[in-house]
Amino acid sequence: MSRTLTTDARKKDTREKIELGGLIVKAGLRYEKRALLLGVLLDAARRIKGDAGERSRLTAIGVEAFGNDYH
Repeated sequence: MSRTLTTDARKKDTREKIELGGLIVKAGLRYEKRALLLGVLLDAARRIKGDAGERSRLTAIGVEAFGNDYH
C-alpha cells in the first residue's frame, strides 16, 4: 500500500511541476535562462512577504492574464 501512496504522490508532484512550467510559458518566459527565472521568482517572493498590497497587485495581474481560464 505504501508503494501506491508513493506512486500517487509522485504523480501529483509531477502534475504540479508541469502546471508550474506552463505558467512560465504563459508569462512569455519560455526561452529565458533558468537563473533569470529563479531570480525573478526569488525577488517576487521577497517583495510579497508581508506586503498585502503587492500580493494583491500581482494577483490582479495574474487573474487578468488568465482571463476566462482562471481557476
